[in-house]
Amino acid sequence: MDNVTEGTWESLPVKLHDNILETLREMKFTYMTPVQSACIPLFMRNKDVAAEAVTGSGKTLAFVIPIIEILLKREDKLKKMQVGALVITPTRELALQISEVMAGFLQKFPQFKQILLIGGSNPIEDVEKFKEHGANIMIATPGRLEDMFRRKADGLDLSILIKTLDVLVLDEADRLLDMGFVASLNAILAYLPKQRRTGLFSATQTQELEKLVRAGLRNPVRITVKEKGVAATATQKTPARLCNYYTICRIEEKFNNLVAFLRQHKSQKQLVFFNTCASVEYYGRALEALVKNVPIRCIHGKMKNKRNKIFAEFRPLKSGILVCTDVMARGIDIPEVHWVLQYDPPSSACAFVHRCGRTARIGNQGSALVFLLPMEESYVTFLSINQKCPLDRMGPVPDVVDILPKVKALALADRAMYDRGMRAYVSSVQAYAKHECSLIFRVKDLDFSAMAKGFALLRMPKMPELRDKACSDFVRTDVDTDTIRYKDKAREKLRRKMLAELKAREPLPVVKRNLVKNQAWSKQTNKKDRKKRRIAKRKRDEGSDGDDEDLKELLNDTRILKRLKKGKITEEDFERQMTDDVQVVPKNSSTQTASTQASQNNACPDSQKD
Repeated sequence: MDNVTEGTWESLPVKLHDNILETLREMKFTYMTPVQSACIPLFMRNKDVAAEAVTGSGKTLAFVIPIIEILLKREDKLKKMQVGALVITPTRELALQISEVMAGFLQKFPQFKQILLIGGSNPIEDVEKFKEHGANIMIATPGRLEDMFRRKADGLDLSILIKTLDVLVLDEADRLLDMGFVASLNAILAYLPKQRRTGLFSATQTQELEKLVRAGLRNPVRITVKEKGVAATATQKTPARLCNYYTICRIEEKFNNLVAFLRQHKSQKQLVFFNTCASVEYYGRALEALVKNVPIRCIHGKMKNKRNKIFAEFRPLKSGILVCTDVMARGIDIPEVHWVLQYDPPSSACAFVHRCGRTARIGNQGSALVFLLPMEESYVTFLSINQKCPLDRMGPVPDVVDILPKVKALALADRAMYDRGMRAYVSSVQAYAKHECSLIFRVKDLDFSAMAKGFALLRMPKMPELRDKACSDFVRTDVDTDTIRYKDKAREKLRRKMLAELKAREPLPVVKRNLVKNQAWSKQTNKKDRKKRRIAKRKRDEGSDGDDEDLKELLNDTRILKRLKKGKITEEDFERQMTDDVQVVPKNSSTQTASTQASQNNACPDSQKD
């Protein structure tokens, strides 16, 4: 179903409730978007809908309004604990956003209550809230919802309360499948009644999504809404009013260019995307010191309790900078975003389109800029062909100054900043190696020394990718990095104590093993040792947000010292683990380690915990 035009809400072939029309006027939604004018009448006429529309096209209202209308027309009014509508969405930020929109309409319909079930909150408290206040409309992420279905021991059997369900909505359905929620969705769908209305909303269509349509929808009406002025064969996937640019700069000058651009647009609202959580932590702290008098927030998938608060703080700002991973790339509606900056091109071309879609929403103007290296310029052609996403070249950023010495000074002043830089570098290299466009983003063509300069590192980290690389042109700082102190006095005190105990300890005797007599046994033992080191490394790298991560590292340092005292590790192992926190395992397991580390630092898998 195409060629749907915009119009007033009164022009719909179905009549909306007066309170809904009044709420739309208060929200200043004077005209419908094409996806709204197409979906609302079909939903209200009891049709299943599978809608595909570009990001920022107003899909939320396209299902919020029909949900309320359908519940109003029920013959048997819903009781306090009966669920009539369920909205499933991939991330907690998107769920919060939908809940806010729904709350705006429910102010005039006090007979309906909604509940939000997302990660980051206490599930026991969610159960008690449900028991106390009830809920007719449920907005949830898959993981938490599946958990709620299994909590029969808490005196709440959701599988019974859901039998009154009239409407199911899967928002950002393609993203639900991309993030590995297939098993959770299948488990949830098994609890739901077959006689229901189902709406499936997405920005892109995939083969997996087509399977979900066939499994969960009954003879759905398929709606594809294209941008005005775009040929039917082109199927442009980005908003028509988006100005999409790219700029070319050397890898060692990349951060200098970013800082210069941000300083020149202080009065505007900007999103800066990185590929890994570690990069967000490192560069976010650096930007706080380099770009003055601008609100700067950081958000990534490994944050647990702070994500909701940070998202709520940033949304109403008129100007500011949000440093983030792809956890903010899909469906999130942040008002009046002027620029979307992609410091790292995303690992998938699909994510590129969704990142750009955080601006130029609902017919507004917006701009996006991606920073590319000279060897990556063919990525522009790839996006134009593969994603129908043309980009225009932007000239060099003017008035670029070298701020890397200031970043080095931050690392010298605080060992925590030094550690963040090392982790960010390692995670970025490993994420680059996993890019889906491996013919364009060739990790073996990276200039690792220049990249380290761009990260303002004080020394090169030890990692498998650098083992056979010549990094002789990297100039290591004259300062002994072991002397860099933590600003956190408690953490530094413990570190100094551990170093003193290490020096005072007598050298452990060197035990020579004859590994030739039983090669099979020695290989098996080495394999177990490598596995233990990998698990320990993952646990050390798994941090939460801000100060919580530093506390975990402090506890880890204590555990390492205890292992040394018990003779479980040698002094050489102790020193390596203390000073080379980012060191990865030996060469014969580098492939697995790189894959594991990169996946942990990518935002998308973190969102699965929602």
